Amino acid sequence: MRQFLEFIIRHLVEFPDEVMLSEIPHDSLTIFRLQMRQTDVGRIIGRNGQTIRALRLLLASAAARHGQRVTLDIIE
Repeated sequence: MRQFLEFIIRHLVEFPDEVMLSEIPHDSLTIFRLQMRQTDVGRIIGRNGQTIRALRLLLASAAARHGQRVTLDIIE
């Protein structure tokens, strides 16, 4: 899931080399924390939050196939 998320995010932002994605595993929950340049945050969030909502939905459905739960947080 991490490679999938990194692939999508790096194609959405203007400065892909500055994207930092950390993964914090818990029992059945995995938290992905995303850090990037401030100018790219708007690209990830999207208009009215549509892009981040779509990313979270993709992650949730991929994790559900493996019996896990996933969240995605943007760290500013």
